[in-house]
Amino acid sequence: MAQAITGDEVTIHYTGTLEDGTVFDSSTDREPFVFTLGENSVIPGFETAITGMEVGTEKTVTIPAEEAYGDYDPELQQEISREALPSDILPEVGMVLEAQSETGETTHVTITDITEETITIDSNHPLAGEDLTFEIKLLSAQKGTTKKKEHCGSGCGCGH
Repeated sequence: MAQAITGDEVTIHYTGTLEDGTVFDSSTDREPFVFTLGENSVIPGFETAITGMEVGTEKTVTIPAEEAYGDYDPELQQEISREALPSDILPEVGMVLEAQSETGETTHVTITDITEETITIDSNHPLAGEDLTFEIKLLSAQKGTTKKKEHCGSGCGCGH
């Protein structure tokens, strides 16, 4: 059987769970996830788990936070004035907003607290600080293909 190696386009199905068993993402009810090993398009631990797998096999792997979305950084929380938000936005705890950093990069922040004068925003990834467990089934591994497939899951680290 073929093994998945760096440079291969791999097709997988996966289910990602948190330590308490909560499923945070899964491809089982949609098209399989396709990406190329070695392009750093997924979290490092996910790519490492698939590298060396044989086509047709399944495995369960737990990826520590450091190899997933990193440790939770409390310094990535900040309080801003409610007036800093556009007037057409009615803030709610849990709301995700798009923000621009001082360097001009677009980032996503989550509202974690609201008072009459301030809003607390958090720019940590929602899965930062979490060890992630994945059940992975390798469906195929093809050498050197360049086909790209859009993916919309949140847990595999594809950036969508």
